[in-house]
Amino acid sequence: MSDPANENDLAAKARRGRNIALAWGLVLFVILVFVVTLTRLGGNVVDRPL
Repeated sequence: MSDPANENDLAAKARRGRNIALAWGLVLFVILVFVVTLTRLGGNVVDRPL
């Protein structure tokens, strides 16, 4: 692993880009799981017994 204190600007920019891409991927995955969950549950959420 590299030491962030001793890296050049190009390496820091590349690392930041990878971190942003990873964050967007995680957000999209969470949204996908949420949408699939709502789709599979459908109207059963409203019709559950009390």
